[in-house]
Amino acid sequence: MRGTTVAPLPIDMPLLNEQTTTMPSAREAVGARQRDVTDEMVWIAGGTFRMGSDNHYAEEAPAHDVKVDGFYIERHPVTNAQFEQFVHATSYVTLAERPANPDDYPGAEVELLEPASVVFQPTSGPVDMRNPYNWWKYVSGANWRHPYGPDSSLDGLSQHPVVHVAYEDVVAYLRWADKTLPSEAEWELAARGGLAGAEYVWGDAFTPDGVFMANTWQGDFPSSNSLEDGYAATSPVGSFPPNGFGLYDMVGNVWEWTNDWYQAHARNSSACCETRNPRGGAADSSYDPRTPHVRIPRKVIKGGSFLCAPSYCRRYRPAARMAQPVDTSACHVGFRCVVRPAA
Repeated sequence: MRGTTVAPLPIDMPLLNEQTTTMPSAREAVGARQRDVTDEMVWIAGGTFRMGSDNHYAEEAPAHDVKVDGFYIERHPVTNAQFEQFVHATSYVTLAERPANPDDYPGAEVELLEPASVVFQPTSGPVDMRNPYNWWKYVSGANWRHPYGPDSSLDGLSQHPVVHVAYEDVVAYLRWADKTLPSEAEWELAARGGLAGAEYVWGDAFTPDGVFMANTWQGDFPSSNSLEDGYAATSPVGSFPPNGFGLYDMVGNVWEWTNDWYQAHARNSSACCETRNPRGGAADSSYDPRTPHVRIPRKVIKGGSFLCAPSYCRRYRPAARMAQPVDTSACHVGFRCVVRPAA
């Protein structure tokens, strides 16, 4: 979080009911609030699916039935090239490019108020895995234009997902693009690609026939990445196979913001019946209970990133979820957009 030393913590299948990727008619598309729905978006039909997991991290449980109405979602995360178009058109300056307001962070050290963002820095060897500050650093001058610090650039990264975007930056882009963020349920339905209960977005084997299906970490985290998938950091969108709905990078590469305030799944689930179109909790109940003195609300992020490893953060799965403070940008968090048809 800005103004603090708190880094983000990495906390043959049957088809789903009523699933189809059949596109609605042109008349129906016009009804989607008159938006220009392009070939870069995929129609996800409404349906019921089992959300969450009882077999992994505690925050994913309990698994519960959810019904979601149909929506359009972008085929891949927003890229640097797309975000640059937005910045060029609006002269927008991201949160990481601005100094923090000292009134928002009373008692913060001066250097923590400088324009900065959170960057992963590999360690030289094994470290205490209970302390994420061993590999997360708040780097002055890091932002979407300089993803690894002030001496880095976007050269060769135009088709990589944009990173170092805080929630308010995403909202600004959405207003310009006339789109919105998916809810957690919409995101997870789309990520599952029509597979009910599968471990990954492509099935149940992590590397089917030895093939890497997503950009993740191989080797000993956080010191040694063997690069078996070909990438040390982000990869160009679409570098790995799409899921069953034709969507790329739904897991791995970068975490993706959703529009839901973070809350426990148990508060959204029902033992007797499905929940329809859940939208998460309330902002004032999304704070991190481990830091009661830091009242920064948190949104749900989904999908894992290039830093997720079997030995540390097995969150390259559709059920995985984490809470991200809205004032925090990082080198492994991006987003993609959705459009919902008019009611």
